[in-house]
Amino acid sequence: MVKPKKYLGQHFLRDQNIAEKIAGSLTGFGGYHSILEIGPGTGVLTRFLVNRPEKLTVVEVDSESVEYLRSRSEFEDVEIIEADFLSADLGFMKGSSWCIIGNFPYNISSQLFFRILEIRDEVPEVVCMIQKEVAQRLASPPGSKKYGILSVLLQAWFEIEYLFTVPPDVFHPPPKVDSGVIRLKRNQAKKLDCDEKLFKRVVKTAFQNRRKTLRNALKALNLPAIETEFDKISLRAEQLSVNDFVELTQIAGKHGLHR
Repeated sequence: MVKPKKYLGQHFLRDQNIAEKIAGSLTGFGGYHSILEIGPGTGVLTRFLVNRPEKLTVVEVDSESVEYLRSRSEFEDVEIIEADFLSADLGFMKGSSWCIIGNFPYNISSQLFFRILEIRDEVPEVVCMIQKEVAQRLASPPGSKKYGILSVLLQAWFEIEYLFTVPPDVFHPPPKVDSGVIRLKRNQAKKLDCDEKLFKRVVKTAFQNRRKTLRNALKALNLPAIETEFDKISLRAEQLSVNDFVELTQIAGKHGLHR
């Protein structure tokens, strides 16, 4: 068997039962007809996806893993793309409906989610395994100490559910921390009721000093109107819902704050 290179902090799952459980976490929500697996490695998860009715495509950056996958008859009906998902041309997804699944490399999991946000209208469901701490953060509701920037940005478009924890000893090489599997389901939002780029700026600014109240954390925006028009100015960023951040962005935009 070809041993894939360790790519950007990726730890390769070797437990078949857990791989089957991850694949079984797909619900078919949104009625997608295609599945895209990110970083299949040597296909531990892939082999539990090949018999599903949806068309299966995998994107793998490591050439040795790609060579191995293409040499296996069990994957002969799988479309294998040798590319980095972060920079790949994803035009083939446009106008269709896809589920994304994968064991995401720890070091680039946030970047992967930002890329998924770019194609969110084509992605009704995501099932992925990431570092447990990050998984819990993304699924955390407002008011939690774990709730943060990416929690807000993702929850604006997806309902997020923490499914189960995966211990280090089922990976090669074993990571130093637990992993967590989460499921994202696209919500009904077609657009935010505010400028989306400004929304991202406001969220990031609010969380840069998360221990401070918004009154102090947002001083960098130099918008006195926020003090008088936003009635939750005495709260901290972690206490605001997505809708609260939309309202905050509306106020900022109305008073001339740019992206």
